[in-house]
Amino acid sequence: IPIQIEDEMKNSYMDYSMSVIIGRALPDVRDGLKPVHRRILYAMHQMGLTSGKRYSKCAGTVGEVLKKFHPHGDGAVYDALVRMAQPWNLRYMLVDGQGNFGSVDGDKAAAYRYTEARMTRLASELMMDISKDTVDYVPNFDGTVQEPVVFPTRFPNMLVNGADGIAVGMATKIPPHNLQEVVDGCLAVIDNPEIGVAGLMEIIPGPDFPTAGTIYGKQGILDAYSTGRGKVIIRGNTFIEELKNGREAIIIDELPYQVNKSRLVVQIADLVRSKSLEGVFALRDESDRDGMRVVVELKTDAFPEVVLNHLFKHTPLQSTFGTIMLAIVDSQPRVLTLKEMLKLFIGHRRTVVLRRTRYDLARAEERAHILEGFKRALDMLDEVIALIRANKSPATARLALQTTFDFSEAQAAAILDMKLQRLTGMEQQKIVDELEALHIAIAEYQEILGSETRLIAVVREELVDVRDKYGDVRRTKIIEAYSALNARDLTPKEDQVLTISTIGYVKRCDIDEWRVQSKGGKGSKGIEVKEGDIPSTLLIANTHDTLLVFTQTGRVLPLDVFKIPQTSRTGKGRPMINFVQLKPEESISSVLPVESLDNERMLFFVTASGFVKLAPYSHYGNLRPGGLIATTIRDDDSLVTVLAIDANTPMDAMLFTRDGKCIRFPIAQAP
Repeated sequence: IPIQIEDEMKNSYMDYSMSVIIGRALPDVRDGLKPVHRRILYAMHQMGLTSGKRYSKCAGTVGEVLKKFHPHGDGAVYDALVRMAQPWNLRYMLVDGQGNFGSVDGDKAAAYRYTEARMTRLASELMMDISKDTVDYVPNFDGTVQEPVVFPTRFPNMLVNGADGIAVGMATKIPPHNLQEVVDGCLAVIDNPEIGVAGLMEIIPGPDFPTAGTIYGKQGILDAYSTGRGKVIIRGNTFIEELKNGREAIIIDELPYQVNKSRLVVQIADLVRSKSLEGVFALRDESDRDGMRVVVELKTDAFPEVVLNHLFKHTPLQSTFGTIMLAIVDSQPRVLTLKEMLKLFIGHRRTVVLRRTRYDLARAEERAHILEGFKRALDMLDEVIALIRANKSPATARLALQTTFDFSEAQAAAILDMKLQRLTGMEQQKIVDELEALHIAIAEYQEILGSETRLIAVVREELVDVRDKYGDVRRTKIIEAYSALNARDLTPKEDQVLTISTIGYVKRCDIDEWRVQSKGGKGSKGIEVKEGDIPSTLLIANTHDTLLVFTQTGRVLPLDVFKIPQTSRTGKGRPMINFVQLKPEESISSVLPVESLDNERMLFFVTASGFVKLAPYSHYGNLRPGGLIATTIRDDDSLVTVLAIDANTPMDAMLFTRDGKCIRFPIAQAP
């Protein structure tokens, strides 16, 4: 058949793409599993490898999966099996492994001929009631056996264990969550279908990673839960410890999710070697079977907070988890919100309970029908026995029972198969008791099928049961606020001496450069200045402080102390205009270091003409680089100085004129 190659390529590629999207790379929203994981667990279920049974070689499991369900490479199957047994990858493991299943350092698992595995108790909950016509089956790849399309799962595995997969033109990356919180979220949706994202986040505050760590900021979580996409910032857990040798060390005992520990240690070592990270004396990985412990030993003069901030900025100790909540819904890929995922799972459980109840009702009615036949036969036992003995074959006896005593075909066959021991008085009572119990069960099944409220109540009860059995405490901490690391975070917090000259040169140097002299000392040179320039201001400020630079025109501009270049005591410094946006006609009249503008202190302004005023710090809390007008100055006046005043401490001000006169008054009187 003639065909254009472009058409053939397009059709073939689309077929391939849909095969990858639906049949390989993306999980089903109902049970949260990809086909390979579902096939592995179903094969283990059929082999009887449940949590209470013995372990079995992984080679046998892999072979069973390849033989019956998954016509791909053995490596793909074994890797998927191994991942379900790794506690640092799955929040709640589905495979219980015995042997070497790899490590958080990226070590691979031993070959499948050495390792053994069986299902965990929780994995059995995925397949609970699978034999009761709760899900659909399809033929396997060669039509020899049937496999389930989805599991009837009793817990929302999609959110609980998350998912990660790359298809064609799309990808999914769903973080794991705490089982107890997710089930409580399902219950909240059942009880209040109108609940919003804010209400759900009070119950499910965010992901809960198997490696713990700390999530910084809730905005990314809110984005993911409300739109299906969001970025979550995760940091490993660290603390400062004093070692026996007197040095301080940063201890890392938790990592961000899916961060390779050995690779992280190598990265830190590379940063130290290239001098990109200073202050590190030694680096050791002291992790053992009791837990993780990476020791970053610091030099005696290092600042732990600064080194830690460098680690957060330049290594995966701080990572971003880009959430894409994409899953297969009705054979189509869809990006889902948190509420949509919960509602789809609840809908799946409703269908499962409905189908299971119909199945149980049918089996109960079949059994009750047989027992009713037994009961009638026992009531006229002598006649039944005589009729059976009078017939030459089982077929004629069965037909005679149907025609003579009006038994159904199933009842007649069961009566003929009945053992003689059932004729004893105790056995007859068992038949009566069982029949009564079946009538109660049938009534309950019919009630469930006839009432939506009762059906949902059963779904709710089973969710509570799973939560109570397997729920545990949250591992990942969530901190409300997050701000990206800036240069201030990477600068040691220490006091510095700041010097400003009359023409506006500024510098900072270590306070240790200024030493106390004994009596009769000759002094030492404090600053190198241009001819005609003199130092006008000398003050102490912390590197994390902000300078409020006031000009003679009444403007105020912010300047971070750490941005001023550090020099020696005799260094000249650099012009202030390099750091603040001074206008050509402006000069600096006053400089004030402040740690925070969020307090009750006041600024006291004095102009050359003797005008004074008070203003609270809070007026200058949102300073921009371009500055703002701190106080209005008349054309013939100029700002002389600004002082920081404690509003709660009574103080007097004294203003001196160039002629030597003075005025004194309480500062509280200033407007």
